[in-house]
Amino acid sequence: MASESPTDRQRILLVTGMLGAGKTTALHELEDIGWEAVDNFPIRLLGRLIGREGERGDGEAPSLAIGFDSRTRGFSPDRVIERVKQLSARADLEVTTLFLDCSTAELQRRFDETRRRHHLAQDVPVDIGVLAERELLAPLRRWADVLIDTTRFSSNELRQVIRQHFAGQSSGQMTVTISSFGFARGVPPAADLVFDMRFLDNPHWQPELRELTGLDKPVGQHIVKDPAFEENFGRICELLIDLLPRYAAQGKTYVNIAFGCTGGRHRSVFMAEKVAAALRDGGFSPTVLHRNLGSRAAGAIEGSHQP
Repeated sequence: MASESPTDRQRILLVTGMLGAGKTTALHELEDIGWEAVDNFPIRLLGRLIGREGERGDGEAPSLAIGFDSRTRGFSPDRVIERVKQLSARADLEVTTLFLDCSTAELQRRFDETRRRHHLAQDVPVDIGVLAERELLAPLRRWADVLIDTTRFSSNELRQVIRQHFAGQSSGQMTVTISSFGFARGVPPAADLVFDMRFLDNPHWQPELRELTGLDKPVGQHIVKDPAFEENFGRICELLIDLLPRYAAQGKTYVNIAFGCTGGRHRSVFMAEKVAAALRDGGFSPTVLHRNLGSRAAGAIEGSHQP
């Protein structure tokens, strides 16, 4: 019997990670973009849920997202990994494991805020339970195909990232995400390539541009007048157009390219949009995310103006 073509394979996404890291939010977003989602599903029953190879008919099988965590009955990272290996060997399935992580301090804050108990910390402080869970899940975290750290993400930002990764992705196609951010608010944890745009003249110090953003034409006109812009823009585009096919050839599924400036509202936003346009002209289909675009312009963040 002929092997299944990539477009015929059913997409299976296993969603797991630390309690409080955003699994429920991720599954809700996956449902919104067309996946069938089920949570807290016993791993030992995966075979029954998916069915045997060759059992499904000629109709297209739905993309299926399956959530589980350390509370799921019969949970064992080693058994999960073994089961994933078995499923990945099937010609009719495309299996991906997503692990949602978060810093211990932020998880503790979230548990304290919601007054939820951690199931591994019934009679001890919540951070003890988080550390025990982190140790338990370490093998699965190392094994996962996609790792998303939600420490600095709001629920909306996590939903955006999930959408970028899993909305309408063709099998075997590399997903390219271009984001802008402000260094004052931290570097995106999932970035593969980071470009610092703080060498460009800062529109923040022009009173008529301060409340605008890199999406506004006057800001873009100001940035391109900087003598350093044109040459470096060209170099960055040439580098990315050369690197992206090389990443794809190595089997990399996701590439996250981040452009940063001080506040994340002017230079990084403009550069992210310009580079995305150049990559589209080069045959790529990047998704663009502006992390700090809605943040208030603030002199305290930008620092003192140096003439």
